[in-house]
Amino acid sequence: MPDDGGEITQLLQRLRSGDRDAGAKLIAAVYGELRNVAARAMRSERPGHTLQPTALVHEAFLKLAGNAGVDWRDRAHFFGVAARLMREILVDYARKRGAAKRGSGARITFDDALLISEDRLSEVVAIDEIVKRLDALDPRQGHIVELRFFGGLSVEEVAEVMQISTPTVKREWQSAKAWLHRELTRGSAP
Repeated sequence: MPDDGGEITQLLQRLRSGDRDAGAKLIAAVYGELRNVAARAMRSERPGHTLQPTALVHEAFLKLAGNAGVDWRDRAHFFGVAARLMREILVDYARKRGAAKRGSGARITFDDALLISEDRLSEVVAIDEIVKRLDALDPRQGHIVELRFFGGLSVEEVAEVMQISTPTVKREWQSAKAWLHRELTRGSAP
């Protein structure tokens, strides 16, 4: 997720200053990256799946555009908000599809990226609820899970977005996965 010398951060600063041209340039600069994130997250889908990566990115863009009052700090802030919005979209989609059934026996795994399929939608809702608890205990780990699991970012991309070292992300990711696994096996999953 290279930023070409801070281009995205500069565009966000220009947008914050009221430069309307910066918005169109920002969309052009980040669309491909967000599309790749969504495609990685949904790479195991069958053709014709009802939620496509392009639709996920477009809906995220609509929500980002609706956040006109956001004081964009930098690229990391932008991609953090984008990952959170994609998480919300995926959870809303799963809930609308009726996938959030207690006791469904869904087996949740923490792959390098979330592979969303119709039969795994209940996992999205279960993970969202548990990540909210993790977020309350350790916001940094919660954010890493959000970026990795819901945003589909690599360890290196998470490190860049969060402006922390790759080894720190790896360590925190392993710790978060262990905590999440423990919570899930304890029967606390919805």
